[in-house]
Amino acid sequence: MDEIAPSRLCVCVPARNEAERLPRLVDAIAAQDWPGVIPVAIGVNNTTDDSLDVLDRCAATYAGRLAIDVSAITFAPHDAHAGSARRFAMDRGAALLGHDHRAILVSTDADARPPRGWLSAIAAAVARGADVVGGRLEIDPEEPLPEPAARLRQALDRYWAQVRAIEDAIDPVAWDPQPRHGDHTGASVAITVGAYQACGGVPLIASGEDCAMVMAAVAHGARLTHPPDVWVNVSPRCIGRAQNGMADDMARLVAAASGGPPILMPGFDHWRARVAWRRRMRAQSDCPARLVHEEALLPPMPRDMLLESVE
Repeated sequence: MDEIAPSRLCVCVPARNEAERLPRLVDAIAAQDWPGVIPVAIGVNNTTDDSLDVLDRCAATYAGRLAIDVSAITFAPHDAHAGSARRFAMDRGAALLGHDHRAILVSTDADARPPRGWLSAIAAAVARGADVVGGRLEIDPEEPLPEPAARLRQALDRYWAQVRAIEDAIDPVAWDPQPRHGDHTGASVAITVGAYQACGGVPLIASGEDCAMVMAAVAHGARLTHPPDVWVNVSPRCIGRAQNGMADDMARLVAAASGGPPILMPGFDHWRARVAWRRRMRAQSDCPARLVHEEALLPPMPRDMLLESVE
């Protein structure tokens, strides 16, 4: 596989009323150990704060280190959602990269704070053969959760670790080996331009656009990986920009930890049955689109396990 040059990567950020958060994200991108100038495509949509002025100052501060491209747009009310915003930013990133199918689009959010080796770890995963690289979400230590919510978050991590162990035992995927995490959301998901264009880009849906893009790419044969060295710090804020996004998940976590409705997850026996189903499907057909399509049609797994009970 050809080595990926520094100029063949672009960080893509949708932003709406994020003037307070953007400078911290830009600082973290500038601090990457990635050599050379880092292209950054920031799509500012439907903003009513001073995000554009803030980004002008950021561009001046990091001239020669970051090539910050700011595009502004106002979507009509029915189109002003996460899908439109992320697609706008990532399409711009692809254009800045000359639609080079080998280049990498790196999606993140305005409230993320990636560590120094984030981009290098993503590029290394692509060099190993990945087409899509998910990044683990870590709660930013500068914005910690309340202790009861933090304990519940730890239970959630244990739950998903056990789900991944079930997957690896029953239906392992050669290009996504242990150790691995399971996150591939907009705060940290990278995709080659070729895979991005093949799957049709970010779907224009109000929420879940990030995972929908990933699944569309997988259906088109893209190799999805979750390397443990790809991760970002994210804010645990409970009020966000995207409907049914991470902020809503954090709000439910905090509410449950404060005596609100408990969080229920599918029991592990349901996961064992689901993963065994996937294995049978792979044995019947090597068409990834069929597996993705058929799984989407299955009824949701029952939520019958109390998250707090996970050990």
